[in-house]
Amino acid sequence: MATVTLKGNLVHTTGNLPKVGSLIPDFTLIDADLSPKKLSDYKGKKLVLNIFPSVDTGTCAMSVREFNQKASTLENTVVLCISKDLPFAQKRFCAAEGLKNVITLSAFRSSFGKDYGLEFSDGPMKGLLSRVVIIVDEKGKVIYEEQVPEISHEPDYDSALKTLIK
Repeated sequence: MATVTLKGNLVHTTGNLPKVGSLIPDFTLIDADLSPKKLSDYKGKKLVLNIFPSVDTGTCAMSVREFNQKASTLENTVVLCISKDLPFAQKRFCAAEGLKNVITLSAFRSSFGKDYGLEFSDGPMKGLLSRVVIIVDEKGKVIYEEQVPEISHEPDYDSALKTLIK
């Protein structure tokens, strides 16, 4: 179990992130059109998993905007923005913001948070997902992971994306 803070108060997660060098666990998440999406749907692509509590918070919304802008020029790379928000809310947010370079996926009826060890197990956000970035190569191997230590802070975009440029 990992710990992070929310405005300085300790919050625990259900486990630990997949480690760099390991194969990423499979997942089934829900797309904006309510269809299931699996890891295998992105086979042969580099993946940026931008994971966060809710697109309805300022920091989470900013991370979606930033990855939409920064990752749009990367070749063979798909940015998946993952939260427990309903697909309708994710779709509405992206439409209102004009975001077309990211794919939003909902973990609202999935074991994704527990499988990846990043679901909050206590605190006011219990049951939501921690702010995490995981980068995966074309073979499904984790090449970068960051669990942001303070939930209200943004991830280190530049460090994450540097792993994709070689």
